[in-house]
Amino acid sequence: MPKMKTNRSAAKRIKKTSTGKMKRFRAKHRHILTKKSPKQKRRLRSSTLIAKSDLRQMRVMLPY
Repeated sequence: MPKMKTNRSAAKRIKKTSTGKMKRFRAKHRHILTKKSPKQKRRLRSSTLIAKSDLRQMRVMLPY
């Protein structure tokens, strides 16, 4: 049986928490920030957990 490979693009974007959940950064915070409100930009700075429906797919991408 060959080794399982980690999806490197996912590994750079997603981190596992100590409880086994997965953390990601929010989208839409790279450019065109002038039209976004300070409240929205502040919210986009924080990270969030990956939705439960996507978790199985992420675990396949990040087996270790």
